[in-house]
Amino acid sequence: MSEVQVRGERLELLPAKALWWPRARVLIIADMHMGKATHFRKAGIAVPGAVEQRNVQRAQALLAHYAPHEVLLLGDLFHSRHNGSWEAFVALRRAHSATHFTLVTGNHDILHPDRYAEAGVHCEPQRVQGPFLFTHHPTSTAVHYNIAGHVHPGVRIRGAARQSIVLPCFLFGEAGALLPAFGAFTGLHVLRPAEGERVFAVAGERVHPYI
Repeated sequence: MSEVQVRGERLELLPAKALWWPRARVLIIADMHMGKATHFRKAGIAVPGAVEQRNVQRAQALLAHYAPHEVLLLGDLFHSRHNGSWEAFVALRRAHSATHFTLVTGNHDILHPDRYAEAGVHCEPQRVQGPFLFTHHPTSTAVHYNIAGHVHPGVRIRGAARQSIVLPCFLFGEAGALLPAFGAFTGLHVLRPAEGERVFAVAGERVHPYI
């Protein structure tokens, strides 16, 4: 785990590709993309079903460890149209009925509003809390520090003999931050960090400062 100070608030960067805001007791997750593997399998593309289980298991472990007041989902909770994977998320939600779940809606969040309501998930287009503006798509604001998802950021780590690997990462700039995609079956967009931006790569059970 690494941590950063942003606008007077301490944020913990978790190896599970989530963000913990201790003072507010808010667990922040972007781009879970539940149902994506099932969606691909229905289209005839062989994707292991264990992918969906890993998403739920990692979320369950975080909820058990941190006991957050709220889980703030920064968009793309569910990948596409309703399929059986939704029930796994509903079961997770019901197992933590005392925790508030809020979805800042993203471009993939196309389920009927009744699905979210029945699962006890409150939906908002954005969230302003403390010094932060939470959105799905990155945006700019003169007042608040923007924390967003959508991009699925990654960074290329280079080694000897021209070897390299792309790892998911957190990026913190002067005006905003990007969170890695939480989902186990998501692509990565390789970033070219600008001067002054701080990047933290997620490698297994550790988060490493990159820049």
